[in-house]
Amino acid sequence: MATEEGDTAEKDKAPKVDIEALALADIKEHLVFIEKSVSSKEPRFIVRVIRALVSIRKRLSAKILRKVVTHFYAHSTQQKDTLLGFIDEPMDMDTNGNKAPARAKNAKSSQQPLLPEQDIYIHLLVLLYLIDCNQPQTAVNCADLLMKKVVAQPQRTVDLIAAKCYFYLSRSYELLGCLSKIRSFLHGRLRSAVLRNDYEGQAVLLNCLLRNYLHYNLYEQASKLASKSVFPEMASDNEWARFLYYLGRIKAIQLDYSEAYKNLLQAIRKAPESSAVGFRQTVYKLAITVELLLGDIPDRSLFRQPQLRKSLAPYYRLTQAVKAGNLSMFNKVLENLGPQFQADHTYTLILRLRHNVIKTGIRMISLSYSRISLAEIAKKLLLGSSEDAEFIVAKAIRDGVIEANINHAQGYMQSKQTVDVYSTGEPLAAFHKRISFCLDIHNKSVKTMRFPPKAFHKDLETAEERREREKQDIEYAKEMTDEEDDGFP
Repeated sequence: MATEEGDTAEKDKAPKVDIEALALADIKEHLVFIEKSVSSKEPRFIVRVIRALVSIRKRLSAKILRKVVTHFYAHSTQQKDTLLGFIDEPMDMDTNGNKAPARAKNAKSSQQPLLPEQDIYIHLLVLLYLIDCNQPQTAVNCADLLMKKVVAQPQRTVDLIAAKCYFYLSRSYELLGCLSKIRSFLHGRLRSAVLRNDYEGQAVLLNCLLRNYLHYNLYEQASKLASKSVFPEMASDNEWARFLYYLGRIKAIQLDYSEAYKNLLQAIRKAPESSAVGFRQTVYKLAITVELLLGDIPDRSLFRQPQLRKSLAPYYRLTQAVKAGNLSMFNKVLENLGPQFQADHTYTLILRLRHNVIKTGIRMISLSYSRISLAEIAKKLLLGSSEDAEFIVAKAIRDGVIEANINHAQGYMQSKQTVDVYSTGEPLAAFHKRISFCLDIHNKSVKTMRFPPKAFHKDLETAEERREREKQDIEYAKEMTDEEDDGFP
């Protein structure tokens, strides 16, 4: 029994060691990529490292970080002690002289000082670990020290890693609940990024500032910032998705529902399809609310998607109430699910849907009855009196919701005959809108195309060299055929 328990313990321990060894090897490989990017001045190697942050973050532990810091900061005791001070869990040191996990090729030895980009990368890994361990105060202290390193480095090779540092600086302060303290710092860094043409840093800082304003419901300041700033077209799709989502929230509060819905749809298309499930759920919640405010009903298949079914269940009930035009049902949904809507930051917009519910009810009444009294309309829509019903029906007629007339003397509404929509200009306008949208997607796809670096063309032959090579091949083929003909008897 004892041997069997020992074997199971060794089997359970083996995968952990392998995972730690792979994580250490990946971190060292990323440091090699950073060094290669700095020496060759090719940012694509750092881009590869940044994309791998998601997978590395899931495997970070105190033991792995202690090994990395101890190994690469042997030349600087002060920085090593500072970073180790942020990690609380003790490390299982291998003091018996055993070999450390296999190092990647060309990895920097422990005696050589790190490049500033490598130092910032390791510091960022420590910050990610503190955020995941739910230590906001320690994460803020670590982020402040990281910002001092970023600001002190004027090299352009730091820009891509610095952009990630700005994002997690804002995230750590948000978890601590003091997001407003870094607003002036973010504005200063944004000015520097614009002057230096740091596109990725400019995009991240602009999104952090918009999130900062929206966190405190400062929609007017956020709108001014978005209108006075130019979001860089060279930014990544993830930053574009965040920016379009924030812009959609601002436009929705400002009653510009058409523009808000357009921005939210673009944010959904820019977001990753397989990952970022939480972001897609958040955007869809706001997009459904804005679509209802526009007077449209979302497609039923949207609520059946596996990733969205549970999170969009309250909004499905809300859609049913708006579609039915039932004011009592809408009030019941608002009463039962109000806290959920407040947590989603859509409660203020949903309160505006009351008028849409009434409009939908009036539209259904006008389709069902050719003539109906205002008192009966007030009863069906749960309004106070026939005067209120007359006012609401008149407003619906003026807005073009229904085609009807009001008889003030006898107190009834007379519906008009339905007009053939194809005899109007609405199909042409809808067709033009869809064509413009497709052309816009095509133009943006062309702009985002990437081409190989100029060094790639050095190995390619020119047109003259190709003609010369083909001419030599033809001559060589003729010589071979002549030799074969001479060999025949």
